[in-house]
Amino acid sequence: MISDNEIVNLYSECRQCPRKCGVNRFAGKSGFCLENADLKVSVACLHFGEEPPVTVHSGSGTIFLTGCNLRCAFCQNYQISQQGMGKSVSKEEFAEICLRLENAGAENINLVTPSHHIPKLAQFIEEAKKRGLKLPVCWNSSGYDSVEMLEMLDGLVTIFLPDFKTLSSELSKKLCSAEDYPETAKKALLWMIEHNPLKFTSVEKNGVTKQKLLQGVIIRHLFLPGRFEETVDVLSWLKENADKKAIISLMNQYTPVPFAGSEDELKRRKNALSAIENRLVNTTEDQDLRDMIEAFDFDLLFYQDLSTDTDWLPDFTKKQPFSNKLAKPVWHWKNGFIE
Repeated sequence: MISDNEIVNLYSECRQCPRKCGVNRFAGKSGFCLENADLKVSVACLHFGEEPPVTVHSGSGTIFLTGCNLRCAFCQNYQISQQGMGKSVSKEEFAEICLRLENAGAENINLVTPSHHIPKLAQFIEEAKKRGLKLPVCWNSSGYDSVEMLEMLDGLVTIFLPDFKTLSSELSKKLCSAEDYPETAKKALLWMIEHNPLKFTSVEKNGVTKQKLLQGVIIRHLFLPGRFEETVDVLSWLKENADKKAIISLMNQYTPVPFAGSEDELKRRKNALSAIENRLVNTTEDQDLRDMIEAFDFDLLFYQDLSTDTDWLPDFTKKQPFSNKLAKPVWHWKNGFIE
């Protein structure tokens, strides 16, 4: 297990993520991620909106962490990733959240936006496993991960669910404040694929059998309205480097978010979003994406039906941040465990 001394060293001059801010997070300072050395959680729930091999029958045991090492202008989870909503938890409390999710029927433990707390999460996952957690753990990240730090998760995390946002440094600089995102994400994805070959098991429930992912990588790419060329470039790279080795998830759910915040924050966000068309995906784009999927002919790929529903957008001030059909809350930063 990672020792407390190692945690102190790794947080005292933070180099955990590709930004390498170098701040002393144990002194209460925060880097670009806006978080100090405390690990904060906003919500834990059974989530039914992930890809089928992750959701399976009973939902993914999703733990939404506070803070983020990217600053995506379109982030649907901005309240927790950029505005700090959440509560600090100890490794014992984290382990208890994991075990409650397992007891509630979760298919896995799914850590959302974890890249700024890799050493502490490695220690906390070990604690949960020591206390009896048997579920596979899923790393649900932006893809902006340091390979050096990912090594700490080898053997602890077996499922990786990274984004692959863009191969354009210009676009990633404007939308995510990370000009180096493309090269950094490529290195991280290649490491994830190499260390986690796909492994499935069949799970039957009420006469229905589904495939459950025990190990492997699902790479998500969100189509950005008006930026069709970005998706072509990303899928071309994935065809060459990930086909038959990982699952591809092409998403068409881009949704304008009704952001709240200071005047300066909203102004910066509006300026960043000018790089894309901040609207729902239209039917023409949906058909173009379907044609492109057919042309690329990936071995394993998920694509969702087009929808104009925006009810799925979360509000983390609420005990149930999602629609009832999308999630069942187990723990909330304001309320604690929910019976």
